[in-house]
Amino acid sequence: MKLLFKNIKELLQVRNEPIKFVSGKDMGVLPTIKHAFLVAENGLISDFGTMDDCPSSSFDTIIDCTGKMLMPTWCDSHTHLVYAGNREAEFVDRINGLTYEEIANNGGGILNSAKVLQDTSEEALYNQSKVRLENIINLGTGAVEIKSGYGLTVEAELKMLRVIKRLKENYPIEIKATLLGAHAIPKEYKDNKDAYLDLVINELMPKVAEENLAEYIDVFCETGYFSVEDTNRILQAGKQYGFIPKIHVNQFTAIGGVQVGVKHNALSVDHLEVIRNIDVEALKTSKTMPVALPGCSYFLSIPYTPARKLINAGLPLALATDYNPGSAPSGNMNFVVSTACIKMKMTPEEAINAATINGAYAMGLQDKLGSITKGKLARLILTKPVNSYGVMPYSFGDNMVEKVFVF
Repeated sequence: MKLLFKNIKELLQVRNEPIKFVSGKDMGVLPTIKHAFLVAENGLISDFGTMDDCPSSSFDTIIDCTGKMLMPTWCDSHTHLVYAGNREAEFVDRINGLTYEEIANNGGGILNSAKVLQDTSEEALYNQSKVRLENIINLGTGAVEIKSGYGLTVEAELKMLRVIKRLKENYPIEIKATLLGAHAIPKEYKDNKDAYLDLVINELMPKVAEENLAEYIDVFCETGYFSVEDTNRILQAGKQYGFIPKIHVNQFTAIGGVQVGVKHNALSVDHLEVIRNIDVEALKTSKTMPVALPGCSYFLSIPYTPARKLINAGLPLALATDYNPGSAPSGNMNFVVSTACIKMKMTPEEAINAATINGAYAMGLQDKLGSITKGKLARLILTKPVNSYGVMPYSFGDNMVEKVFVF
């Protein structure tokens, strides 16, 4: 199938030469072509340029983009999209003054979600999750990472990962699976965390590897959850099975998670709402992608990742939704980009780079997605008629996506 997009007002994120990611001041540069065309053939970007050079050969479909912009789909590198039920009651508890930690200590939080998921059949879990996946695709997401972590038993974690695998088989977007067995400590292991880690390492990991259910390994490295020593142990064990690290760090406290991530060559370190100068310095020596999750900060009313501090230090930054039932119940990357601009003082150029090419890198997909580059997958967002691409984050309450093309 051969498609022509013509009369594009502005073609965004044009990279003639492939790049892995952008960092520092380069994040403020968003290459574009005005009055452009793009050709997609057999699911790949095959040609693009100005309308002066628009080809006149025959096409299966011609799409007139007058007044509209075309860009790569969003790359959401951190979600917990596969979960059962919801946590609406905890939302009200927070309104009434309880903190995330207090809710968790009262039996809510991750353990609440785990109990519901354990009692949910795999078929029901799939049917709930596919609705969320279809919704984020319609909102412009063309690649997504999905974590386990709401099972907290061997069978329930495997159930989650099998659902992720089934979604991957049935939908045309790139889906990456992450084993997050060390998301919280189950009640029955409350006084014996080491025994739970033994379970994750000696029983869960081998089965996940045997069924080829995950590419990445993750840990919630945080006070009250898993220590730096625990994290080191999990990541070291994961390497034996070829799992690539992607870890939760510095959400509420900074305890050295960034350093252990860099030590293990983590693909990304995610959250970073609390970050010290020594953490920034550690990241400077690595190829690890910092990932901010502004939807979580918005929903929990906690500090936002200090984007300006990271970018001004010459670092890259990616944006993701953290889509989950407890702290970020939205997979809308358009809102994430808006919030990054409004609350984290990122420019539209920086936010779009963070949510496309840098997000692709944080999933190991920079060679396939994240930019308008010949040979990459034709996963594209066509906007509604807009004055400029700045309208997308500016109009935070409106959906400026007209159509998503995922071949």
